[in-house]
Amino acid sequence: MAPRAPTRIRAAEARARAARIRLVLADCDGVLTDTGVYYSETGELMKRFSIRDGMGVERLRHAGIESGIISGERSPSIARRAEKLAIPHLLLGAKDKRSAVEALCARHGLRLAELAYIGDDVNDLEVLDAVGAEGLTGAPLDAVPEVASRVHHRGAVPAGQGALRDFAEWILALRR
Repeated sequence: MAPRAPTRIRAAEARARAARIRLVLADCDGVLTDTGVYYSETGELMKRFSIRDGMGVERLRHAGIESGIISGERSPSIARRAEKLAIPHLLLGAKDKRSAVEALCARHGLRLAELAYIGDDVNDLEVLDAVGAEGLTGAPLDAVPEVASRVHHRGAVPAGQGALRDFAEWILALRR
């Protein structure tokens, strides 16, 4: 698949979209983690998360914006991190992320225009395109080219190094 032209919106449009954001959703592996995972003979042992992303969640919360994590995996490490950060929306085992996000919106009376989504790989493309039509989208610095070419904000830091915080700060700056 050939990369699409980067998704560009005018500054005024980005500010208008940021003003209506009520929920920021993040993919886990490749956004909140550096894509690495430690395994033993009994399975997954641990993933590494950045404390900076935790502060990003807190800053969003302070601004009245909820956070959520979506992953195709059913990882206890992700559930523990979401619990630690008091993240109210956790979607694990979401193989069809777009459908999972649409179901979440239906349950909570949200429109896609009220969402921001950060992802890094091809399994995020459908939800990035759906949210990006009216909401805001982002990717870590090291996202795959197919993703990096179609988001509104390409972060300044790689996955697992505060990519969610970078995205959160961009949204918060647009709201000022």
